[in-house]
Amino acid sequence: MALARILVDGYSLLHGWPELAPGKPRHSEAARDELIEVLTRYRDVIETPITIVFDGGAAAYRPRQARSNPEMEVLFSPPGKTADQVIERVAYRLAALGEVLVVTDDYAERDTVINGGGLASSCANFILTVEAALDTLRRHLRRFNVRARQGFHARRAS
Repeated sequence: MALARILVDGYSLLHGWPELAPGKPRHSEAARDELIEVLTRYRDVIETPITIVFDGGAAAYRPRQARSNPEMEVLFSPPGKTADQVIERVAYRLAALGEVLVVTDDYAERDTVINGGGLASSCANFILTVEAALDTLRRHLRRFNVRARQGFHARRAS
């Protein structure tokens, strides 16, 4: 079965990725924005939809609607619910469409998802995967640009 979607516990990933938005509080809009930006680039590389879920019951911040689309969703849990509860419910409902990967450092959440037939990853493993994919993309783009520049100069010289 193909991977249907990646569900990310937003604050769990932010806490596990201190290199992202250095010096910014983990619950800040700046840190969330940087996480969204990086995961959007990753989604473009892997072509698998991603949903980032942040705990939002007490958050004064609400996401701009333009951020979310079917391929890259940004959600805040409703009051009275946690991001974990939202993720577990969505993972269960999406299981019929394919494998769902949940990214979190919450062991209970990972166990619940795995017991429901989903896949789970620690934040550290997921960060390594994201960084490797984006590094590979950078290398490919660099090589492409060098070849394109050389071809341009060769055509100009003729």
